[in-house]
Amino acid sequence: MGKAFEQAAALILSGDRELWSILAVTARMSLCSSLAALALGVPLGIWLGACSFPGRRALLVVNRTLMGTPPVVCGLLFYLLFSGVGPFRRLRLLFTVPVMILAQVTLITPLVVGNLESYVTAVAPPVRETARGLGLPPWKVFLLLVNECLYPIFSVYLLAFARAIAEVGAVSMVGGGIAWKTNVMTTAIMQYTNRGDFSKAIALGIILMALSLGVNLLVSLLQGGVRR
Repeated sequence: MGKAFEQAAALILSGDRELWSILAVTARMSLCSSLAALALGVPLGIWLGACSFPGRRALLVVNRTLMGTPPVVCGLLFYLLFSGVGPFRRLRLLFTVPVMILAQVTLITPLVVGNLESYVTAVAPPVRETARGLGLPPWKVFLLLVNECLYPIFSVYLLAFARAIAEVGAVSMVGGGIAWKTNVMTTAIMQYTNRGDFSKAIALGIILMALSLGVNLLVSLLQGGVRR
């Protein structure tokens, strides 16, 4: 076991090409999916948190249900949509990074919406009263709410990114874990472990844990800023 850790450290320090390929695919997928989820989730979260309308409670229930969607179910859905018998088979996206990003966005967006809605619900009433007194149009009210939620938005993004890099079920189903193409850290760790290549699995595990630690430290700092 000690030798495996030594080899893992050597692989990280040597800049192994295969490891760098896996890290590059992981970064591309995680950044694209988390940014897309943020772009979709922020307006929806602010809208649900700030507005009162018929059906709002039902939408909240639907979103909370989607927040708990099992990744393998999401992977199965996208596999069926883009496989050889699916309606989108002609796009030929199965076992590519773009379909992995689509699956990730589907999983992450409800988390962004739910977390932001909870925060906006608390801060929206005084903002709405101020806006009403100043006679501001709806789009300026939205900008005011975005300004009030800057720290939570950054915090939610970091959580979305952390979820993206750590997810394995959906990406393994629609990406296939193809070497040099769709292999990301989580799927590669599974493959290397199954093959008995523990040094590479440990190297990727160390990198993944380091990234998770860094993200969680940033989230803690941002949450501290919100409380102050």
